Amino acid sequence: MTDGTPPMNSVLRAFDVLNVLWEVNGAGPSEVAAQMDVPKSTAHVYLRTLRETGYVVNDGGEYQLSHRFLTTGSRIKHRNSLFQAAEANLQELAMETGELVTLVIEENGRSVILHIESGNRSLELGIYSGMITPLHSNATGKVILAHLSSDRTDEIIDEGLERRTEETITDEETLRAELETVREQGYAVDWDQQVKGMGLIGAPISINGQLKGSAGVVCPTGRIKDETYQHELLQKLEGMVDSITIKYRYGT
Repeated sequence: MTDGTPPMNSVLRAFDVLNVLWEVNGAGPSEVAAQMDVPKSTAHVYLRTLRETGYVVNDGGEYQLSHRFLTTGSRIKHRNSLFQAAEANLQELAMETGELVTLVIEENGRSVILHIESGNRSLELGIYSGMITPLHSNATGKVILAHLSSDRTDEIIDEGLERRTEETITDEETLRAELETVREQGYAVDWDQQVKGMGLIGAPISINGQLKGSAGVVCPTGRIKDETYQHELLQKLEGMVDSITIKYRYGT
């Protein structure tokens, strides 16, 4: 831990149990014990304790994650000032373009989708609020990465450049050159780097010079490669970002 205090192993183990339940989509004490290589009695104690918190439920002997996580996540999102300022504008842009529109923030060096709005011809890619991806693998993440402090950008890049598809940029020099271009032009656009067949255009959201996140429009690769359409999306996206910025500043 950053303050030098050792972590509590029991807390870490509890989250290991939660991760197992997520990965196997529910399990009994025996399966959890086998997955974690611990005695069944230990797994049972953790499961019963987590059930007491309300974050795990017992359905006929099989323990599963509860929807309390959804409640907590929704509360976190709706408490976020950027989401409050952006929600209506995201809906408007999704309706206007018919595409999928995203609001993204950075957390722990990763890209987190804070909110999505779907249009009538949105790609069905299983994208959801709370989805975490590498910053370097998509346009909305790249605009964030390009506008962080140089030290923070270096720190994130030094942790490694994960490959998501054959088109994902994993060469540091190539990525840094692209980030410089993003800073100069004020937006990022790419395709097939996060998901094959998916294109994305993203723009940063800064309030009084402080980066808060980014917004993006997701569409098929074929559509984003059309320069005329790409320019049209960029104009609409930048207009939306301007509106979000005003609402965030003045609460209107």
